[in-house]
Amino acid sequence: MRIIMLTLSAWAAVSATPAWAKWQKAETDSFIIYSEGSESSLRSFAETLQRFDITLRILLDVKEQGEPHRLPIYLLGTTGEVAKLFTGSRNSGFAGFYRTGPDGSFAVSHRENDGAGRGTSASQQTLFHEYSHHFMKRYRTAVFPAWLIEGFAEYYSTVDFNKNGKAEVGKPAYRRGYSLLALPQIPVKTLIESDPLSLKSTEQVDVFYGRAWLLTHMLYQDPSRAGQLDAYVRAINAGEDAKDAALNAFGDLDAIDKDLKRYVGRSLSYRLTNAAIPIPANIRITPLSAGEDAIIELRLQRMSAGNDPEKRSAIRDALKIAAAAHPGDAAVWYELAAAERAIDKDQRDAGALRDALDRALAIKPDHVRANVLLGRILTEELDEKGDYDDASWRAARRPIQLANRTDPDDPVPLYAYFRSFVDQGVRPPDIAIQGLGTAFLLAPENIEVRVAYAFALANQGKHDVAIKLAQSIAFDPHMGANGRSLLRSLESMRDGGNGADLEEETMEEASDAEGADQ
Repeated sequence: MRIIMLTLSAWAAVSATPAWAKWQKAETDSFIIYSEGSESSLRSFAETLQRFDITLRILLDVKEQGEPHRLPIYLLGTTGEVAKLFTGSRNSGFAGFYRTGPDGSFAVSHRENDGAGRGTSASQQTLFHEYSHHFMKRYRTAVFPAWLIEGFAEYYSTVDFNKNGKAEVGKPAYRRGYSLLALPQIPVKTLIESDPLSLKSTEQVDVFYGRAWLLTHMLYQDPSRAGQLDAYVRAINAGEDAKDAALNAFGDLDAIDKDLKRYVGRSLSYRLTNAAIPIPANIRITPLSAGEDAIIELRLQRMSAGNDPEKRSAIRDALKIAAAAHPGDAAVWYELAAAERAIDKDQRDAGALRDALDRALAIKPDHVRANVLLGRILTEELDEKGDYDDASWRAARRPIQLANRTDPDDPVPLYAYFRSFVDQGVRPPDIAIQGLGTAFLLAPENIEVRVAYAFALANQGKHDVAIKLAQSIAFDPHMGANGRSLLRSLESMRDGGNGADLEEETMEEASDAEGADQ
């Protein structure tokens, strides 16, 4: 156990890092990291992130090492660039975000560092926070309230490594200093039943994160409260009301507010891992091709564009220029096809979409995502024509099956194969449901895959298992009301409600889910 003084009244100013001309890719056992900048800085970042992954596995007793389906991470130059990508404004306060969807999960952070040198860098804390969300979704299936989801991510975001290689866990979150000392505090009674999306101001959201971190830290680190957090989580998962669970586990909630006020002024403890966390040796760094270098920021914009039609059109038009400049790169043609696909149907150029896709597959016939997109287009065309003949749909699924054979560890083809039967209006065969189950095992953090699997199980009469899958995201602060809607839908199916209508509505809500953090 180590003791560190928490001086939260001092927090660091942010200084921008210089821009670089070329993007590079670092591959580790768990991540694919895209970044501009020097190879040495990217390697150092990749080493630290992989060591963090190893640390979480040790602390949370996860036996598996590495990931068969690695998480893509994009590092932008500044927090302003991240904020602009996510909200359109450089001043919105968002330093990173993590998103899941039908095309997989990815995280965005930045390379900005603190100028004052207090604690770990801002870029590292942001990325550790986002990856903690990803890790929690993958390896912790219990129900967690919003404050604990964010408190967990904040608690682990400050992990650092000492000169002996041991991980230091539970160090102060200095960036929360202003919210904890200078702003009106959210009472614990309110905190345990709130989520960031329900708060009305940026300041309240900042206070939510700070209080969530402080309460989590106290429950983890204060010896007098040993076992209380575990008891609280067990009670919630047993169906106990959140406030009752907190009262029974933590004691009087007004008293906790007083304890937190004292705790923030104390010398805070942190812990060390028993052994040094090794520096991974198998990190491979390669420059992107000229074509990929030209379109990587456009890819990121496409995946982050949301429902803004003007932004989608601008991205598509920029990719047309990139494709003309790099006609021999399958990745560029696929991005153009994906961008055209994102355009609203009444504005979409179907011929240009298919031409871009054909060009990508002519260059790389086994391009996984291009084959999935081709399969989706073919099944959509059949649906529009009202052709539900089994032979036609079998032919349309062949590109998706090729994608699965090319990369069996990619959950996207597995999900697309299952979804094609739903779109055809027939009961998915057992092999499709089994494939969906595999997709869920590969990407349990993917909300849309989880929702589909929960409904597939419910339609088989396995209501208890389906509801358990839904409970783990019902209070996710990034899902808002959508998570609770999912849970109500499955409970209604258990009680005899109309499953088909509820499934379609809830699937649409799940596809809109996203996460971001300040």
